[in-house]
Amino acid sequence: MAQFTVNTQRFDPYKNFKFQVFFEGSTTPVAGISKVSSFKRTTEVVKHRDGGDHSSSRKSPGRSEYEAITLERGVTHDKEFEQWANKVWNYGAGLGAEVSLKDFRKNLIIKVYNEAGQVALAYKLYRCWVSEFQALSDLDANANAIAIQHIKIENEGWERDVEVAEPQEPTFTNPV
Repeated sequence: MAQFTVNTQRFDPYKNFKFQVFFEGSTTPVAGISKVSSFKRTTEVVKHRDGGDHSSSRKSPGRSEYEAITLERGVTHDKEFEQWANKVWNYGAGLGAEVSLKDFRKNLIIKVYNEAGQVALAYKLYRCWVSEFQALSDLDANANAIAIQHIKIENEGWERDVEVAEPQEPTFTNPV
């Protein structure tokens, strides 16, 4: 029988506003990420019948597809998104230099933190590349908003990092 790990330290679910994005192998987070879209995997259903089955079909799993993930951040002088996007298509680079086939894919790590700033969950995203790059959001002289940059990342799969253990939740005692 399967063993289930029970969360003994925490009753409340984790919040969605404390997270960081890392390129694999880097200890520095990608600057200013304010939004990461959801992770979604869809597996095709393959229907089939046995010759002796009169009225019902059976179902088996087929190919799995991983939806693209978008990352958003405020516009700064940091060029990391743009440089990564240019590895897929570098306009004006000349014949044979438009795509950086050697390193246009990157693995990413998304870390989710609890309220105390401890890593609670982590996900690894594999063989990611930029399929869409928005350098600047709409400009509006009548608005009071931050300029946003976004990239859409294609990926070939993701998984939860099971080596990230449940953090010990801190407790505070009141002095008497």
